[in-house]
Amino acid sequence: MEEDEEEVLCYLDKVLEDVGVFECGDVDLESPLTPGYMLMTPVHRNFTGDIEKGLEMKKLVLSGFLASEEIYINQLEALLLPMRPLKATASTSQPVLTIQQVNTIFYKIQDIFEIHKEFYDSLFPHIQQWDEKVTVGHLFQKLASQLGVYKAFVDNYKTAVETAEKCSLANSQFQKISENLKVKGPKDSKDSNTHVTMEALLYKPIDRVTRSTLVLHDLLKHTPKDHPDFPLLQDALRISQNFLSSINEEIDPRRTAVTTPKGEARQLVKDGFLVEVSESSRKLRHVFLFTDLLLCAKMKKTSVGRQQQYECKWYLPLADLTFQTLDESDVCPHIQVLPEHEIEEMKIKISVIKNEIQKEKKALKGQSRNVERLRKKMNEQESWLLLHSPTIPFRIHNKNSKSYLFLLSSDYERSEWRESIQKLQKKDLQPCHLTSVELQVLTSSCFKLRTVHNIPVTSNKDDDETPGLYGFLHVIVHSAKGFKESANLYCTLEVDSYGYFVSKAKTRVFRDTTEPQWNEEFEIELEGSQCLRILCYEKCYDKMKLNKDDNEIVDIIMGKGQVQLDPQTLESKNWHMDVIEMNGIKVEFSMKFTSRDLSLKRTPSKKQSGVFGVKISVVTKRERSKVPYIVRQCIEEVEKRGIDEVGIYRISGVATDIQALKAAFDTNTKDILVMLSDMDINAIAGTLKLYFRELPEPLLTDRLYPAFMEGIALSDPAAKENCMMHLLRSLPDPNLITFLTLLEHLKRVADKEPINKMSLHNLGTVFGPTLLRPSESEVTKGHITLASDIWSHDVMAQVQVLLYYLQHPPISFAELKRNTLYFSTDV
Repeated sequence: MEEDEEEVLCYLDKVLEDVGVFECGDVDLESPLTPGYMLMTPVHRNFTGDIEKGLEMKKLVLSGFLASEEIYINQLEALLLPMRPLKATASTSQPVLTIQQVNTIFYKIQDIFEIHKEFYDSLFPHIQQWDEKVTVGHLFQKLASQLGVYKAFVDNYKTAVETAEKCSLANSQFQKISENLKVKGPKDSKDSNTHVTMEALLYKPIDRVTRSTLVLHDLLKHTPKDHPDFPLLQDALRISQNFLSSINEEIDPRRTAVTTPKGEARQLVKDGFLVEVSESSRKLRHVFLFTDLLLCAKMKKTSVGRQQQYECKWYLPLADLTFQTLDESDVCPHIQVLPEHEIEEMKIKISVIKNEIQKEKKALKGQSRNVERLRKKMNEQESWLLLHSPTIPFRIHNKNSKSYLFLLSSDYERSEWRESIQKLQKKDLQPCHLTSVELQVLTSSCFKLRTVHNIPVTSNKDDDETPGLYGFLHVIVHSAKGFKESANLYCTLEVDSYGYFVSKAKTRVFRDTTEPQWNEEFEIELEGSQCLRILCYEKCYDKMKLNKDDNEIVDIIMGKGQVQLDPQTLESKNWHMDVIEMNGIKVEFSMKFTSRDLSLKRTPSKKQSGVFGVKISVVTKRERSKVPYIVRQCIEEVEKRGIDEVGIYRISGVATDIQALKAAFDTNTKDILVMLSDMDINAIAGTLKLYFRELPEPLLTDRLYPAFMEGIALSDPAAKENCMMHLLRSLPDPNLITFLTLLEHLKRVADKEPINKMSLHNLGTVFGPTLLRPSESEVTKGHITLASDIWSHDVMAQVQVLLYYLQHPPISFAELKRNTLYFSTDV
């Protein structure tokens, strides 16, 4: 707890330092007039979620932001103060700076000052006359629309700082000015002027955009959805986030610079945790990209109480770094890839522990040791997952010696690292060779310079951090524009899960166009997800570019972008349309979210003439069949042309295709067989899964659910066999025959595992929770409360039940009915 408090105080100190006046020790956290009170309000004051209290919080957020805006304007004014006399003397016989130097150093400062002065003057009276009808969204929307000025400032920022440094060295008069600028204190503050350097003030505009974006998040959190401000603030946040994404490579030099022996500044550009393949085993490394070299380190084991330190494993000058392409002579190191079912089983174990932690917290009576024990166990399991999940190779090569191989979880991440390195390599880089002492100094500095402090697992998050979304995200990828030349284009969608990103869906390839119109809908399962990424590719059909590693064509990433999955924005049942800008390309998409608890609800169809949402006994009786026609046709089509498809039943089909098939089966369309033969096979597999998911009750029935859970938990093999077979016999005949038909089909799919990568474990994970789920009455008994709990509750057992039958020797309907070994007639 002491460490947590220290971290909060350090963060508070950072926030207050950034606005340029307060030090953490000077702040009275209990005073409602200090920024500290504003910051701590959500934790220390027990506001309820009603509208009145929400608007009170909104006013507090605005008041705090207005106070920091006043300080920011004073800082900009302090920069402008020397600019005017410096400009005036530039045309005299004894100039301090040339007019070009003045224009470079103070570029766009006047424009930024005027924008924020106007914003402050407009916002101030609204807060003075506050009530629930006051609107401020239009002011933030206007402020966000003027971010183009900041883009120009950011592009010039490095040149401005370098020019100021050179001028300070060359002119003592300017040096004196730049090291002692006076910033006025706030009007109502007792503090007089403070003295700040020009370099520190030049950084303030970059910092300000991030603060403004954070405030927009807070304002949306405390603004009712039906308030006129809500859509305006949403729009302002979207613009701000897109802007931040475009400049996120701009790094704070004050926190990321080290000095080289030649006196040059070596800056940290990017760092993060990557999995390296070393001696055929996976190792978790912290990789640091500096302006002239790449350094790979691991955290040293230190005794309790001692500061953590890094140990350098290797470093590579960027001047010597190339991205390896495989020649015939190259030998690929063996990459150990675990079976997917082991990854899935670990995810389930982690979810079960999360559920246990939540229960412990609710019933907490001084039993914090148990929570810490569970946290430690979850940290170990999540770390294992982080180490073993990545499979995408990222090779870098030292043209003078050896190669290195990292494994990443997403193409987005690989592209980011590659682009960051290539951007630095465009500069005139000289090979750098560090002495052992220089390397030791640089490695030691990594601990302070790092921007990523912990491996990205949930056990490292604070309790009050958002747990992410559990349920289904529906995404429609509409279109894209901004391509300069015609190309064959497609998009992929990635979401984060358990600390890393996973590719979840892919649009079809739109051929030879500059404006693809996909209009494809996907249903993506979320497991604590917080972010959606969209990558746009040009399809490469050149067989010469075949990658020997994974036997797939290497396509070209045309652009990439991401959007935060804000629970408040997605709470609405309506579609939320958005645009992601990437490298001049704009991709338009819509999304909506269905929570896990809502997805558990099975709504019977009002039309008994269809098949979806209709009892299986009704459908089979009407069709005079033992197994519903939809099940038989989908299975037949998958076995005809989809059994070799990689990821069959795991890869999402296009939602619009699935809905078209659903409508065709519901209306008994005559040309259904033609539709099936023309349809993408993943859509057919998705239709079969949707049919079972939309049954009024699961195929293995609500009534027998508790008995299945008890049966699979039995330890004695003979008792388990008797119980599990007896439960099958207890199913209604249509359910039993359909289940046995599906069972044999899934076994045939798993027989092709070397080709389709779908094992019995994988198929059990996909179908188990669909065929066997708790009824609504089970869910509402009180032992399941959170969406994440619902996901983890009994999922492992549901998968194990289906897996038991999949691994069992063939089961025939006739033999089951003849067999008289069962416990009782009352299940």
